[in-house]
Amino acid sequence: MKKPLLFLILTFLTFSLYANIRLPNILGSNMVLQQKSTTKFWGWGLPGEKIKITTSWDNKTIEALTDGNASWQISIQTPQAGGPYTVLLEGENKITLENIFIGEVWVCSGQSNMEWSHNNGLTSIKNEFSQLSKLNIKLFRIPKTTSKTPQDNTEGTWVACDSNTLKAFSAVGYYFGKELNKDLNVPIGLISSNWGGTPAEVWTPENLVEGNTVLKDAAAKKTPAPWWPTAPGYAYNAMIAPLVNYNIAGSIWYQGESNTTTASSYTELMNTMISAWRKAWNNNFPFYYVQIAPYKYDSYNIGALLREAQTKNLATEKTGMVVVSDLVSDTLNIHPTNKKDVGLRLANLALVETYGLKKSAYKSPIFNSLNVNGSNAEIDLDYAETGLMLKGDKPKEIFIAGADKVFHPATVKIKGNKIIVSNKLVKVPVAVRYQFSNAGLGNLFSKAGLPVAPFRTDDWELDISKIK
Repeated sequence: MKKPLLFLILTFLTFSLYANIRLPNILGSNMVLQQKSTTKFWGWGLPGEKIKITTSWDNKTIEALTDGNASWQISIQTPQAGGPYTVLLEGENKITLENIFIGEVWVCSGQSNMEWSHNNGLTSIKNEFSQLSKLNIKLFRIPKTTSKTPQDNTEGTWVACDSNTLKAFSAVGYYFGKELNKDLNVPIGLISSNWGGTPAEVWTPENLVEGNTVLKDAAAKKTPAPWWPTAPGYAYNAMIAPLVNYNIAGSIWYQGESNTTTASSYTELMNTMISAWRKAWNNNFPFYYVQIAPYKYDSYNIGALLREAQTKNLATEKTGMVVVSDLVSDTLNIHPTNKKDVGLRLANLALVETYGLKKSAYKSPIFNSLNVNGSNAEIDLDYAETGLMLKGDKPKEIFIAGADKVFHPATVKIKGNKIIVSNKLVKVPVAVRYQFSNAGLGNLFSKAGLPVAPFRTDDWELDISKIK
């Protein structure tokens, strides 16, 4: 009788051990929950287990029931920004989550320019260390992970932003969050999910890439690499899918360099990815991104074509793009070191378009239309209400062509939000291009100091022999 009794006791103890309430890592002490919203709590436990959840911001207790798959999920209402609070979960065991704040949560994703941090040599981050105690920013950094199938958990821990935790965190993400924390005066939660070198296909669900002939063909051209994944969906499955129950305010994105060889499909790819993320979160959240910087790529004008594709993504609702061509000091470095102004420009987009704050001239001027008037080409630009200016005596990186498709350096006159472009060799203008090259650095700005986005008015096949 003793052996069966001992077996039953051991079985009960083992079963009890695995019956404990368990939470995904994204739900933990120090986290920031999206304010004034319905957010989800979820996890695992004993099938049929009743779990009580008490939130200290309203002292209400709600109950969840674990299903036959040993998982549970429940929706919780969050108040306006504040904290710190606690959340108590009671079932077969108890879990107390402490130092919980309610505020604004953003996902920071992309490839290396989003990933770049103090640990990658960005010395400007050191200047932030002394002021971190004045900020209320919490960080969650997801390690590089892949999976063939969507996952429901990821490694990582919510931590306060301090001189140690910031060193490995996205600099662009930090500067973005710092500005939001300062201007909104609410706690900010930043989730860093990025991987240097990754093409956008790996951040897009596999079935959406494989089920689209254009995207599938472009993905097939990606060469396997020793340092990052190239298979569609692999980063999405492990580094985005585990987050989709966690309510967010929006996402910022800095990626594109690894898609320059397939720029013609990039607009469609990004629209597919953005739509998939929003559907997974069941949230039509804002998506703000960075146009890739000038860089001397090996192949002719692939950078220009990728930037053009990114500009076309602005037609997608609740998107915004920041232009950073003026923040580049070395076009041989694919990682421009000024991440502070990148984060600030992204923050200004969010502060105006998501949060309704008033800021003048927060967008770079964008090409709107071309009107030919005799030998002049008149270019009308959006978001140039304050006017335009050249930094320097002569225009740079602006060319004009006639029907022969031969481009010549142009002279420029500025009239309000228009530029009047001409060259005596072009009697009847047909096309104008501005900073439409891999590494060209233009000098046309809004009077507010933001660079004009690169553009071309034609859709001609690119021919290096036609550029003079």
